[in-house]
Amino acid sequence: MKSANGIAEVSRLKIGFVLARSFTLSAFALFVDTLRLASDEADRSGRIFADWQVLASTRHLITSSCGVQVAPTSDLVDPNLFDYIVIVGGLLNTEFPVDDETVRYLKKAAASKVPLIGVCTGTFVLADAGLMKFHRTCVSWLHYQAFRQRFPDHEVRSDRIFNLDRTRGSCAGGSSAADMAASIVRRHISERAERNALEVLQIDKARPALHIQPRRPLSIECNDPRLQAALIAMENHIENTISISEIAASVGLSRRQLERLFMENTKTSPALVYKKVRLERAKQLLLETSVPMLDIAIEVGFENASHFSRVFRETFGMPPSKLRSAVAGGTSLVDR
Repeated sequence: MKSANGIAEVSRLKIGFVLARSFTLSAFALFVDTLRLASDEADRSGRIFADWQVLASTRHLITSSCGVQVAPTSDLVDPNLFDYIVIVGGLLNTEFPVDDETVRYLKKAAASKVPLIGVCTGTFVLADAGLMKFHRTCVSWLHYQAFRQRFPDHEVRSDRIFNLDRTRGSCAGGSSAADMAASIVRRHISERAERNALEVLQIDKARPALHIQPRRPLSIECNDPRLQAALIAMENHIENTISISEIAASVGLSRRQLERLFMENTKTSPALVYKKVRLERAKQLLLETSVPMLDIAIEVGFENASHFSRVFRETFGMPPSKLRSAVAGGTSLVDR
C-alpha cells in the first residue's frame, strides 16, 4: 500500500502495555526492546514495523518493583487500535495492582476480541478480572502455588515459558518475555526482523513456547526436557498427588518410558523421586513453620500423620517430631 506521496506504507504491529504497580522492569524492558529492535534495521530504533504505547488511566509515573519509574505515553484509548495488549505484573503482595478503570478497559478489550497477554504476574491481573478462566495459563514455578490457591478452577502450568492462543497469552516473565515477543515479531513482521532483534540483544535464538522453565527440583542435574517437565509436575502436585502414569502422559511418554528415563538419568524410579519431592516439602514446613503435624501430612499428600511419620523417618532417619523439636531447641542437625 502507498501513501499520498508515493512511499510504500507498512502495516505496523501495534502493542499497548499496561504496567501494574510494582511491575517487573526486566520483563517489560525485554519485551519492548525486542519490538524496538525488530522495528528497524540494526539499532536505529525507528518505529517502522512496530509501534507501542504505555497505557494508563492517569499520567502518573508507574513505579516498578526495583524502584525505577516509567511514564505512561497514552490514555486508555480504543483497544481496537492494538494487535495485542500486554499486562506486565510484578510483586504479588501489591494491593490493587491496577485501578478499576484499567480493569474495565481490559474487559472492554476482551469483549472486542483484542488478544490480551499477561507477563509475569500480569496473569493474576487478568484472572482477577475473570479473563483467564477458559484459557491455559502459564506462570513461573515461583508463582504456581499462589495462582492455584487464588484461582483453583483455572488451568495453569509452570513447566513451559509461555503460551499464546488466539485471544490470550501468558508468560512466565524474566527472559522468556523476549522469547514471547520474538514469536509475535516472527508471526506479524518477519523472521529477519526477529533475527535482527535477537542478535542485537545478544540472544542466540528464541526459545519456543514448549521450552521447559529452568528449574531443578531437588537440584537434580538433567538435560532431558521431558525429565525436567516431569520433575516440575511432581513439584506442582504435592498435595493433590497424581499417578506416575499421569505424570508420564503430561510429558508425552508412557509410564514405562518415563521409568526408563529416570533410571538412566537419576538411577532411581520416578515414584521414589516423587516421594522425596513431597518429603522435602514437608521438611521445609517443619523447619520454617508451626503448622500442626497432621496438616503437614495432608499438605504433602499423606492421608494420616502416622503414615507420614513412618515414611519420613525411613527417609531422613528421624521422625518429623524429633526434627522439629531439635530445631526448636537449637540442636545442630548438620550431617544428619
